[in-house]
Amino acid sequence: MESNNIIVRVAGSADTRYSTIITDEMAASAQARGTGIAKRTPAYIESKMAEGKAVIALTPGGDWVGFCYIEAWGHDKFVANSGLIVAPAYRKTGVAKSIKRLIFDLSRTKYPQAKIFGLTTGLAVMKINSELGYEPVTYSELTDDEEFWAGCKSCVNYDILVSKQRKNCMCTAMLYDPADHAEPEETKEDFSQNSRLYERFMQISQNRLLRWFNRRQQEGRNSMVKMIISLFIKPRFN
Repeated sequence: MESNNIIVRVAGSADTRYSTIITDEMAASAQARGTGIAKRTPAYIESKMAEGKAVIALTPGGDWVGFCYIEAWGHDKFVANSGLIVAPAYRKTGVAKSIKRLIFDLSRTKYPQAKIFGLTTGLAVMKINSELGYEPVTYSELTDDEEFWAGCKSCVNYDILVSKQRKNCMCTAMLYDPADHAEPEETKEDFSQNSRLYERFMQISQNRLLRWFNRRQQEGRNSMVKMIISLFIKPRFN
């Protein structure tokens, strides 16, 4: 597959030389956005390449452009296309869409019965997912695999996720169920018609969550201050 002369293909063992570049860009991108993703080592990325569970994008000259990999959870009942990253110089060129399409097709081939899901804070990713047949869902419809949720610990919003008992957070959950799904044309049209509504909903939800969490933290600090004061100030008796 090619996108604007960029080669997008399934990664293999020969591509392990790009692993450090990929993990460094993942970390830099997460820091720039002020969000977190599950931190992965070069060795982990290399294992995905060796297993044929990753997609890589390169220039004809061999320069790295983008990457994404597959993770399976809940005894292969759920699959996530994780770690989507594109080099800064190639963003907004359509490369991310090409990578998402190929990693989605690869997931369907390797795990034909699995539900494919994702968490995102970005409207652009929601748009791409909608074009593939994903639909917005509640967190309860995602995997309950503890290892998956442990990957959220590196996110700056992890405390919110825990406080909400994993029922919701700053990310929007999306799911493709091979046994029960709308056609991509339908989900694409739905997103096209309601994109502004989705964007507004995401903004409102995120703002409410932040206000709720900040208020809860402040209440916790006030309770702690009162407890400390009570330890040092003895009540006076007449």
